Amino acid sequence: MERKNIDWVNTLFLILTPVTAIGLTALHIYRDGFMPSIFIAALIFACFCGSSITIGYHRLFSHRTFEASAPVKFFLLIFGAAAFQNSLLKWGSDHRVHHKFCDTEKDPYNINRGFFWAHMGWVMFREPSKFADEFPMSKDLLKDKMVVWQHRYYLPIAALVGIVLPGIIGYFMGSTLGGFAVIGFARIVFVHHSTFLINSLCHVLGSKTYSDEHTAKDSPIMALFTFGEGYHNFHHTFQADYRNGVKWYHFDPSKWTIWTLSKIGMAGKLKRVPDHTIRNARIKMQQKKFAASGSAELIGS
Repeated sequence: MERKNIDWVNTLFLILTPVTAIGLTALHIYRDGFMPSIFIAALIFACFCGSSITIGYHRLFSHRTFEASAPVKFFLLIFGAAAFQNSLLKWGSDHRVHHKFCDTEKDPYNINRGFFWAHMGWVMFREPSKFADEFPMSKDLLKDKMVVWQHRYYLPIAALVGIVLPGIIGYFMGSTLGGFAVIGFARIVFVHHSTFLINSLCHVLGSKTYSDEHTAKDSPIMALFTFGEGYHNFHHTFQADYRNGVKWYHFDPSKWTIWTLSKIGMAGKLKRVPDHTIRNARIKMQQKKFAASGSAELIGS
């Protein structure tokens, strides 16, 4: 990469937030002692922000897998901004391009360019746009007034909800420093890299359960850290489904939350791929794996 192509704002933010989180957290523990309540609050805040990315940015807005009431959309946009992963308009546009051109040169976080590139390198470097439109495939999002409002005021919303509010929460819990350090910066770093690992690790490790036409893989372990997003092969194969963990026992709290919201009238029109379509895709992949193992045995003999 040429030096001039470095996005210094993004690069410095991604480098300095972990340093700040570690430094301030160490200072907080040194000054105030270990305060479990601060870490519990950080976990709750991480759930709000992380699920706002998975449920809101991803399944609601980017893929339109369900509809939500205005209060739900507002909550998801506010805490999605606090995750510091850009505005929904930018995030959703990049994500739709990723699905449309997965594993090709037009894919913003193409895994074929390396693990680091897919994980965070693509955020740190500016590249000439491969599209004439700033937000390709996002005309519907541009018509949503709440989405446009969040895009316009993304930075102040992110700063107020993602950094200032944690400091205020920390103040009322007995440590403003702890609020900034743990609920603010440490939580930002945790949610960042949990999300990033879907773009990187889930295109490298795991199983191709439903399709081998893309690099996305299912990882039950990653589902634990990303509110169910680890079932990535299923998602890339059936991106119109509001679920990622399709089995009842799959850990997918985003799916359960969306379903619960639909039962209390705050969400609706949940999209599901027919069971027989999913079953046929799974059988087809099992047959491919069986045929491949049989061929390998013949070669070995």
